[in-house]
Amino acid sequence: PVYLFDQPLNETQKIRVTGPFTVETVPAPTVKPISIHSSAILSADDSVARTGESVRQDEWRTELQSNGIRGKNGQRITFSYLEPLGGTRWLHARGETKEDKPKHVAISFGPEHAALNSKQVEMALTEAQRLVPRPQILAFASFHFDSAASKAIDETIWPGVALIKAQMNMDLQTDDLKKKRSSNESFWLIGQPDISIKNAGEGKIEVTVNGFDYYDTRTGNVDGGGPEKIAMWMLDTDYDGRSLYPRQVFFPMAGKTEGWAKLARNLKAEIDEEKIEAFRGTTSLPFKPGDNRRIAVKIVDDRGIESVIERDTDVGGV
Repeated sequence: PVYLFDQPLNETQKIRVTGPFTVETVPAPTVKPISIHSSAILSADDSVARTGESVRQDEWRTELQSNGIRGKNGQRITFSYLEPLGGTRWLHARGETKEDKPKHVAISFGPEHAALNSKQVEMALTEAQRLVPRPQILAFASFHFDSAASKAIDETIWPGVALIKAQMNMDLQTDDLKKKRSSNESFWLIGQPDISIKNAGEGKIEVTVNGFDYYDTRTGNVDGGGPEKIAMWMLDTDYDGRSLYPRQVFFPMAGKTEGWAKLARNLKAEIDEEKIEAFRGTTSLPFKPGDNRRIAVKIVDDRGIESVIERDTDVGGV
């Protein structure tokens, strides 16, 4: 039984510390059973991306044409038109960008309640190769991308065609709460995090965030960006594939009186200046890999745009 108390005791000697980054769920391409005794793995509902035109896709396409895709430094990809794409299963819309030299665009929307996976990327690429005229931009828009799909999009080289990822705002799932206006930020470009893992000795490893790669809407190229625009990053040292549990949190852009220093001041606590300085960096504290042998890193840049990357922790000697 669970007991609820409407008048808890007020203990003035204790301070409760919490925040929006305590535990975050990460949508997964499969639904894992909670019970450890269950061996069944149920497929998530990915029907929106598999059944062609739908009411949801019509709403998303309308929103995308109205507001475009937000990019870096105020850049934005806007469209002169977007229309449903018939005869395809994995591509859902096509159109042109609104600029002096318009580019042909094809859009693939991810599922409503699951991650966009690598199969969808592969099949959308196959369909895009048959389109006439050939798209110059192939955009994948989803609420979440699994790691294999992100890797496939980022590493695919198709001369003359830019493959980009657009994060969809979760407000698109709550139409009753979302007001239709031109200032909506419903789609934004996702930068690809660049991380490295190295052996730190004594059975421990370190994770370093090297930066972000961004699609430049003006040049049409993917430009590398350093870590200087990373406002915060979180590290789950034992990622279970279901929930991202930050065990180390860093604020690289925080000043001397911000981030962890501000928290310590508010709590009127003694702080270790050396450790506070370490949590302003882009290299994690050494740690031993967990039982899952997998990590997850979530990065938030100075625009507030988030991106998650997962990696195995198999490093030589660990």
